[in-house]
Amino acid sequence: MQLKSIIALNALAGVVVASPAPAVHAREVDLDTFVHNEKAIALQGVLNNFGPNGNLSRGAAPGVAIAGNSEIDPPYIYTWTRDTALTVMSLIHEFLSGNSSLEELIQQYITTTAKMQTVSNLSGDLSDGAGLGEPKYNIDVTAFNEPWGRPQPDGPALRASALIAYGNHLLAKGQKAKVLENIWPIVSNDLAYVGQYWNQSGFDLWEEVKGTSFFTTAVQHKALVEGKALATALGKSCTACTVAPQILCHLQDFWNGTVVVSNTPTNGRSGIDINSVLASIATFDPAAACDDLTFQPCSARALANHKVLIDGFRSAYGINKGRTTGKAAAVGRYTEDIFMGGNPWYLATLAAAEQLYDALYQWDRQGSLTVTKLSLPFFRDLVATVHTGVYPKSSPTYKTITSAVRTYADGFISVVQEYTPADGGLSEEYERDTGVQKSAPDLTWSYASFLTAVARRNGSVPPSWGSSAVLALPGKCAPTTVQGTYATATPSSW
Repeated sequence: MQLKSIIALNALAGVVVASPAPAVHAREVDLDTFVHNEKAIALQGVLNNFGPNGNLSRGAAPGVAIAGNSEIDPPYIYTWTRDTALTVMSLIHEFLSGNSSLEELIQQYITTTAKMQTVSNLSGDLSDGAGLGEPKYNIDVTAFNEPWGRPQPDGPALRASALIAYGNHLLAKGQKAKVLENIWPIVSNDLAYVGQYWNQSGFDLWEEVKGTSFFTTAVQHKALVEGKALATALGKSCTACTVAPQILCHLQDFWNGTVVVSNTPTNGRSGIDINSVLASIATFDPAAACDDLTFQPCSARALANHKVLIDGFRSAYGINKGRTTGKAAAVGRYTEDIFMGGNPWYLATLAAAEQLYDALYQWDRQGSLTVTKLSLPFFRDLVATVHTGVYPKSSPTYKTITSAVRTYADGFISVVQEYTPADGGLSEEYERDTGVQKSAPDLTWSYASFLTAVARRNGSVPPSWGSSAVLALPGKCAPTTVQGTYATATPSSW
């Protein structure tokens, strides 16, 4: 891996002023110091991978991110709709938290997205919206015309959510005209795609299983809920958004009473997959209660699922020896994984921490914590004497439990620290028996995952998307879809 420095720069202007990397090895400092140092490295790692000025971006178009710094094995000098949308969401959060230097890159991403929507590809084109489900493109925003797992219907939903987050910021500043001209036409296409195609088969976020995916279904529901709110604020209609209750109804099908089975069909696997935790944090609503229907991070379902998932990895990897029940562990995608040897992923380990930080925020906000029969095993791993019941914020038990959960969450960050090299670079994976980095170095999604996990650790959360207002399920699930209408978006100058 290329040795990197923490760089203070205006990346968008192409002005680079390098400063030395921390001299102390990541494993030799306390956790808070590691988090502080690594956050700067992670943000720069993201910016390095974005065109036009990122120093690893290989000349990518403005607002386009390479997936990782790897030409072959695996070849990641492409841009994925899903990965980039999740990454831009992390940058939007950093922007909303005060880093104004990121706004130009966010705007470049939006402008280039309008162009990308018009690119005819092997999934289709914009005339009927099918082309929006194309998973990846060349970094010059041309079609990737080779065999691949397509379509991948999570991309349009995630992209819509990212644009809506920035659009809501502009609305709050009184810039409705800019949202109408530069953002809504793009979002409208992506929402139309979700409304029309949500009930058709597509590939999951690991690009391996064709069917229906928990992650995809969850982010599709969220996009339509917040899309309807944006449409209302703009005086627009969103007919696609009317199917949101049916998508939420379908989301319940993935719960088997004990754990989330993340894909249907499972392709011969158990279906227990970090997909489910990634969905929970992607649809985290800081204003929500611990709602089981949307699998909020503090819900009994999400906590029970977290335990089953993490416990499955304890014996899967050599580096987890001694990391027994109740202790944080290295986490991968799913235990049957064989890609690149089947290793832990940084983004998976960070997601395990992020769900717990989200839950801590939700409990603190609502002023109590509920232990149910379903979530009791999760809590018993951390506080052996706990019983079912409601524990108000003022009670000693609440403080004991939340302190244990925070320690547990921090433990996953400590695992990442242990297998992060001195330069702070984050690859895709770290080897299951040695902890040595594997697969693509400088993975954009790994860096973005670090940014969101530490933001939640610090109590910095995204705005509410209104999940608690849409919890009513239809009397009967139906595969209702809405025929979409699509048009070329032409954003003006920002």
